[in-house]
This record gives sequence, C-alpha cells and structure tokens, in this order.
Amino acid sequence: MIRTPWYDPEKSYDENFNAGPSGGFASAAVSENEAETPFDFFGKPLRFPFGIPAGPLLNSAYVIAALDAGFDVPVYKTVRTKEYASHPHPNVLPVAVAGDLTFEKAAQGLVTNDEYREPLSITNSFGVPSKDPSFWQEDMAKAVRHAKDGQRVVGSFQGTSRSNENYIDDWVLAAKLVSETGVSAIEANLSCPNEGTAHLLCFDADKALAIAHKIKSAIGDVPLIIKIAYFEETPLKDFVKKVGRIVDGISAINTIPAEVRGTEGNQALPGEGRLKSGVCGAAIKWAGLSMARRLKNVRENLNLNYTIIGVGGVTRSEDFFEYRDAGADIVMSATGAMWNGDLAREIKSVK
Repeated sequence: MIRTPWYDPEKSYDENFNAGPSGGFASAAVSENEAETPFDFFGKPLRFPFGIPAGPLLNSAYVIAALDAGFDVPVYKTVRTKEYASHPHPNVLPVAVAGDLTFEKAAQGLVTNDEYREPLSITNSFGVPSKDPSFWQEDMAKAVRHAKDGQRVVGSFQGTSRSNENYIDDWVLAAKLVSETGVSAIEANLSCPNEGTAHLLCFDADKALAIAHKIKSAIGDVPLIIKIAYFEETPLKDFVKKVGRIVDGISAINTIPAEVRGTEGNQALPGEGRLKSGVCGAAIKWAGLSMARRLKNVRENLNLNYTIIGVGGVTRSEDFFEYRDAGADIVMSATGAMWNGDLAREIKSVK
C-alpha cells in the first residue's frame, strides 16, 4: 500500500520548504541511539551505510528528520552560490512504467498515472533551487550539529554558468562554502543539466577533471564525492581514468530523462523546457545497480580506492542488499524514502 509521502506533491516547493516534512517523517519516533559504528565513511566511523541522496532533503528540518529516522548518511539538497527559484508547481508526478525504464522506453516518452502506485516511479522537475549562502550555510551547519555519533551529513552543491571565465571558480566557491559548514563530505552534482547546454557536466570528462582538481586544492582534507548519471561501459572507464584518482567517492545515478505527457498527450509539467524531466523510483533500479557493479570493476581494474555510493530505485529492504552485493559501499534512497520514512529501520531490522 502506498503511504503518505513526507514531501507533499500537491504543494509547491516553497510550501514544502517552509512547512517542513509531513507524512511519515512528521510522525516518526526518534530512533534509539545505536552504540555500534561498524562501518566506515572516509576514515570515520559510520553506524550504517544507508542514507538519502541530494533532492528530497530541502533544508535542516528534513535532514534532522532523516537522521532521527535512522538514515545515517543524509545529503542536504544541492545548493548554489546565489539564490535560485524552483520551477513552478507541479514538481512531482507519478508515471506509468511497465518494468525497467530502459533508454529505449525513455526515448518513446512516458505518460503520467492518475495516482501513485506500486512499484513506485515518479518524475520530478525542480530546476535546482537554492537559498542564498547567507541562509543555507547556517542551516546546513544546524543539520550537522544534530547528527549523532556515527551519522554523517553530506552537503551537495553545483556551480552556475554565468560566463565561461568564472564557471569553474563558482564551483570552487560553492565547494568552499559547503565545506565551511562542518559536513562530513561534500558532493559535486555533475549530473544535472548545465545552464546553456543540453548536456550533463559528467559527460565532459575534461571539464569535470578541471573542476575536481580545483575543488580538491581548495577544500583540503574534506572528502569530495561526485554525483554522476548513467554511463555506457567504455565512456565510464574513460571518465573514471581521469577523475578516479582525484575524487574520494562516486555517487550514481541521478535520474533517467524522458518526455512526460498527460493522458491526452499534453505536456505534463507546464513551462518552457519541462517536457523532458528526470524519472526516478523502482523503474530505474536496474541502471543504478549496473553502475555500482561497473564502478566496482573499474575500481579494481585501475587499482583505485574511491567509495561507491549506489542510488536509484531503492524502495524495499531487499533493494539495499542488492546494491551492497553489486559493490556499493553506501546505498541511498530518494523516492522510496519519501514514501516510507521507516525504510531505514526496516533495512536495519533484517541486517
């Protein structure tokens, strides 16, 4: 049975931001302190290798709720060096997908469902909104202070293309501002479309390498994770050859893009540039698992030691263990966690 999500799709992004989490997170009891920290997070003790990726945790209220619910590696939603508004409502819609969302299916386009159903898949379109650093630095630090022993808050960020001259500098500035909040690691979001281009930054290995180099020089010992999209076999190996010795962790995947229409063929998400949006949930698990396996193989073949963070389609307890078997050191759930605030507790109960 579909539960009530703690991000309300019927409300705007700003309404959800200001109200805080609802549904399962609002009513969930705080998990008891867990004395054991048997896992590792970039050399620091970790309670359990499960969390929520950048996206659903809009601010400290959401991160704190995630920590209390036992998600021990929550990622504060992607921030920027300037304030940016969200795309207009609606931002989340259910989609009808039969089985795996292959790229062939995605190319044919999808149709919205009239309700959220299991197996749950959704499309989302937010546009990477951000408050000004004067707000989010203090708010992110508040979330960090709430973490208990063995819990690790991560801060996600991205640069904004205003001119070719300062593009990389903006990434570096964002990285420095995030690292100043005391997060356990920072995550460079290379998997969202860049302004002014239809391509993802993670598919430009040379630019990704240049950004990673400059960020690492600026942040010192703070672990750097990069978030990437689904890669074909050979491009992934070529990409990791370039960046794998620079970064500390690689997170994959984000979403699978597809055109989404209503039942009458109209554009489902209103507004320019929103016919195509990212699809996540159960239908993309195959892609996340594939990336975890291949990132593990490349790591072994190239004698590297980056941490693998597996994301995509984790909606049930057994999905977590599939990712671990595939090679993910840490596993995260966005859509599944949004509709089930007890997911971390359920996974820990069968570990």
